[in-house]
Amino acid sequence: MSIGKAAWWRQWRSVGRIALSLSAIATALAGGVAQAEESAPPAGFTALFNGKDLSGWHGMPHFDPRKLAEMTDADRQAKIDEWTKDAKAHWSVENGELVNDGKGAYLTTDKDFGDIEFLIEYKTVAKADSGIYLRATPQVQIWDTTEAGGKWNLGANKGSGGLWNNSAGTAGKDPLVLADKPFGEWNALRIKQIGARTTIHLNGKLVVDNAILENFWDRSSPLFAKGPIQLQTHGGEIRWRNLYIREISADEAAKTLGEARASEFKTLFDGSSLASWGGAVDNYEIVEGAIRCKKGKGGVLHTKDEYADFVARIEFKLPPGGNNGLAIRYPGQGDTAYVGMCELQVLDNDAPQYSKLDARQYHGSAYGMAPAKRGYLRPAGQWNFQEVTVRGSTIKVELNGTVILDTDLSKISQYMANSPHPGKTRTSGFFGFAGHGDTVEFRNVRLQALPATPAAQ
Repeated sequence: MSIGKAAWWRQWRSVGRIALSLSAIATALAGGVAQAEESAPPAGFTALFNGKDLSGWHGMPHFDPRKLAEMTDADRQAKIDEWTKDAKAHWSVENGELVNDGKGAYLTTDKDFGDIEFLIEYKTVAKADSGIYLRATPQVQIWDTTEAGGKWNLGANKGSGGLWNNSAGTAGKDPLVLADKPFGEWNALRIKQIGARTTIHLNGKLVVDNAILENFWDRSSPLFAKGPIQLQTHGGEIRWRNLYIREISADEAAKTLGEARASEFKTLFDGSSLASWGGAVDNYEIVEGAIRCKKGKGGVLHTKDEYADFVARIEFKLPPGGNNGLAIRYPGQGDTAYVGMCELQVLDNDAPQYSKLDARQYHGSAYGMAPAKRGYLRPAGQWNFQEVTVRGSTIKVELNGTVILDTDLSKISQYMANSPHPGKTRTSGFFGFAGHGDTVEFRNVRLQALPATPAAQ
């Protein structure tokens, strides 16, 4: 059954989109995630492998998914058919286990996944090297960790489970502990990924702790918002079993992201009163424990304390077409987009009326100065989690676990409509919400003050 595959691929080739989805592949193959009647996934999980055949999977080697998206429908399908034929020559099912002989295209889910918890067990042989691609991106590393395996120079002595393709020195590249079992025994991976934030347990031991999986295909861009899971083939037999997956809801994702280092943050809003806030207090109301801008009202609701360098965390929910903003180092009066360090846009990017905005006006952008990456905002009506880090003249925005803006405002010299932003050099000010007449909501507002940078001092 078709669901507009061609239209989908045209959409994701359009301007600025990097949140790649391969759902058209699933449609083309009339696939879906197979679940065997006899499988018994843990509560809340479904089976990715039915224990009998390769239903729900196709072949795809190490291949840039953006290039796949750029192909015509016919060329793409021909390439997938070619890869799948190759995969079937090297993958088999034995006693309810997926078996690969070390060669061929990677076994790839027909379905795309975003935020997930994924359980999988594997057993491999000496000198083998394998891994798991998440969102078509390498990879959770699996290899022979013994000296005889010959890859200690690459880090094999540190163990499996790391995000080996991350840049050198980055969090998650090397596992925190060596947790591999001896050859002949089954290893169990538990992978939890929200946005690009990835946490991995191997055999019950934490090996990656909330680290960002980099976009191997373009390190200047974030990880794709969605993509398939791939089981790598790499020169030695590997067996897989008990493949179970659970898709994570927006509310659970926000809660999980907010729990990381939660003790380091001060609560700015208690859910019941705006007594500790200043500015346009009368233009905001409290609804079900959230701050909400009154319809048709606006202005800046801001903290009573000023901050220099800080990390702010919020959850926000947009109505259809919603527009608001975060006031950063706001002086207390005026338009924070120009007189403050900046206004970080809070906007329903997908609303029709915003289809032709300047790139520096979309969600997460430093309004009029620096554009944020698009494709990571949840649909209107769902809660989003956002973390903003301000250090000196730099500002970083992480939305739902993915960094969408990381810029130094001191280096910006070109502005939307050639309008100057004299406030961008401010070294301190208030934090708050810049309402524009829409009923945008905020909750779980927290802030961590940071030591001042030398420039701020």
